[in-house]
Amino acid sequence: MRIGDRQIGPEHAPYVIAEIGVNHDGSVEWALALVDAAADAGADAVKLQVFRAESLMSRGSRLADYQQRAGERDPVEMLRRLELPMDALGDLVRRAHERSVHAIATVFSVDLVEPARAHAWDAVKTASPDIVHEPLLRALEATGLPLIVSTGAASLDEVERAVRWLADARERLAVLQCVSAYPAPPDRAALGAIRELAENTGLPVGYSDHTEGVETGAIAVGAGACLLEKHFTHSRAAAGPDHAASLEPAAFARYAALAREAHAMLGERRKVVQDIEREVREVSRQSLVLLAPARAGERIDPASIACRRPGTGLAPWRLRDVAGRIAARDIAPDTPLVEEDLA
Repeated sequence: MRIGDRQIGPEHAPYVIAEIGVNHDGSVEWALALVDAAADAGADAVKLQVFRAESLMSRGSRLADYQQRAGERDPVEMLRRLELPMDALGDLVRRAHERSVHAIATVFSVDLVEPARAHAWDAVKTASPDIVHEPLLRALEATGLPLIVSTGAASLDEVERAVRWLADARERLAVLQCVSAYPAPPDRAALGAIRELAENTGLPVGYSDHTEGVETGAIAVGAGACLLEKHFTHSRAAAGPDHAASLEPAAFARYAALAREAHAMLGERRKVVQDIEREVREVSRQSLVLLAPARAGERIDPASIACRRPGTGLAPWRLRDVAGRIAARDIAPDTPLVEEDLA
C-alpha cells in the first residue's frame, strides 16, 4: 500500500497519523494550529473527520459513557458544535500539504463522500463502527484513494467480511487493530491481535491507539504494526469528548520517535550476521587447535585436539571430521587449524 510518496508495510518505518478528529472544538483556527503542531511533532499525516450531525444521528442516538464523562449532554448538539464547513476542510488539506504532511479524511456518511472528494485528500478512512457499513465502504472504495479501515469492537469475521467487500481495492487497503474504549487500559490494548489480522487478511495492519501511554506505539510496532493513529490535542485538559484520550504535541513527538526507534531496532526481520558482529564473532568463537605439534604425513591424534579462541580456524563442530585425518603439512601447536592443514 502507498499513501502519497510513502510506501506502507512492515519493512518501512511506521506511518504515524495525528488524529485531530474533533479536537479543534469546531474552530477552523484551532484546526489549522493543530495541523501545524502535528507537523512540528513529526506526524506523517493528519486526520480529520467529515460529518454532519443531521446525516449521522437519528432521534435514537445517545452519548457514549466517555462522552458523558467529558460533560456532553446531547449527542446531536455535540456534533453540531464540532462540525467544520466543507470549504474549511479544503483549507486544512492545503495547510497539511504546505507543511509536507498528508491529509486523511474519515467520512461518516455516504452522502458526504462526493463533497469530500472536492479536496485533495491523500487517503480516506472509516471509523471502527462502520466496519459493517457496506454502502459507505464501497463508496469510499470508489474514490480510488488509499483506504484505511479501523476495526475497533469488531470480530475477526466482521473484519474478513469487510475485506471481501473491498477485494478490488486490496492494493490500496490497510486495516487498523483498535480497542474502542477511551481511554483503553494497558491490559486491554490487545496488541497481540495485530499479527492475527495480518495473517488472516494479508494486508498492512496498523494500530489505532486509544491508550494513554507514549510507549504503546513502539510496542505496537514490535507486534507488527506498520501504521499508527493517535489522537492529538493542544491540551488534554480542554473541554470536549476526545481531549482526555489524546496526546499533546511534546508527548506526541516522543510517541512518534519511540515508534520509529522500535522499527529501527527490529532490523531486517530475519536472522543474519551483521557487520557490527563480525569482529566479536571472530575473536570470541573457538577453533580447533593441536596440543602437540604434528608433522606432515602424520595422523592427527584425537587426544591432542582442543578448542580455544579465536574463531579464525575450523569450528569445534568439525572435531569428528578432523580426528584421525592426515596432516598436509607441519602443524604448530596451539594454532587454529585451517582446511589447508588437512590432507
